[in-house]
Amino acid sequence: MKIKCPKSSLLNGVSIVSKAVPNKTTMSILECILINANDGQIKLTANDMELGIETVIEGEIIESGIIALDAKILFEIIRKLPDSEVTISSDDSFKTSITCEKANFNIIGKSGEDFSFLPTIEKNDYIMISQYSLKEVIRQTIFSIDETDSNKMMGGELFEINNDTLRVVSLDGHRISIRNIYLKNSYPSNKVIVPGKTLSEISKILSGDAEKDVYIYFTNNHILFEFDDTIVVSRLIEGEYFNINQMITTDYETKVTINKKEFYDCIDRATLLIKEGNKKPVIITIGDENMELKINSTVGSMDEQISIQKEGKDIMIGFNPKFLIDALKVIEDEEIDIYMVNPKAPCFIRDEENNYVYLILPVNFTTVS
Repeated sequence: MKIKCPKSSLLNGVSIVSKAVPNKTTMSILECILINANDGQIKLTANDMELGIETVIEGEIIESGIIALDAKILFEIIRKLPDSEVTISSDDSFKTSITCEKANFNIIGKSGEDFSFLPTIEKNDYIMISQYSLKEVIRQTIFSIDETDSNKMMGGELFEINNDTLRVVSLDGHRISIRNIYLKNSYPSNKVIVPGKTLSEISKILSGDAEKDVYIYFTNNHILFEFDDTIVVSRLIEGEYFNINQMITTDYETKVTINKKEFYDCIDRATLLIKEGNKKPVIITIGDENMELKINSTVGSMDEQISIQKEGKDIMIGFNPKFLIDALKVIEDEEIDIYMVNPKAPCFIRDEENNYVYLILPVNFTTVS
């Protein structure tokens, strides 16, 4: 095999597929990136058996062929080469040279035939969404998945299609994030659970261009994302997701309308007094025209008042400030509505159209020392 590529194209391609290279594995071939120069295309592929990424890069094929190269070594070599044309060539014994201007590296590759190719996905059941919308919906929900592996369902996000609506849900036992996205077309109903790692890596690759679309294909076991010159294939999480509708209510005793930035800034200031690992709640007292926020910790104390519009009863309620900050950070609205029932029931932050719903469990602050 022998190919020539601009460094920028090669580095971008290696960076994209490297996201599917496992950190630890007993199979050394999975630590490699496959370079496949055949049929007029140069394809780079990485696959950790759960997540696979393939991308096509710009370049010239001088001699067709296939080679697997250690991903970390390849990335570091390409990254430090001059900004010029790179030539990669390998022989039948997998000896590979990487040349750019006066720099020449020689490394040993592996047989491309031993590489675990991506599964073939039938492109029947699909939806189409803009890159911008997908990147945003991941950003606005990914923070509330559970990364501890305590429950495999909580390590993924529910993608639920119903006609022209995509509902994306994540939860970790303390909070729920829901985003509803309206699609350009209507599609058959479907539900899948996508691993959080897959969505996190995809969000890093997506350009976020509102004019460019992503095609998402579904099978019983896999999901495929196709955009630009890249495809991402991931195993789905098997099982039945939580009944979210049972957890969501429209009942409330207190409704607060508040400036989002003022609320966010106030909580952010309060966290200055919380040492890492110290789970001190922020205590919120809601009166007729003001919300008072208090925090007491070993470092010190703080209280601040914010003007609000209130409907319903006064209430005193405590929250983990991080959970409030995570939700407020991804809401774009200037003003937000917060709905509460009592000090022990979840609060809901949602807009009138239900484009977003953030449920946050309160803290029983009377028992917190």
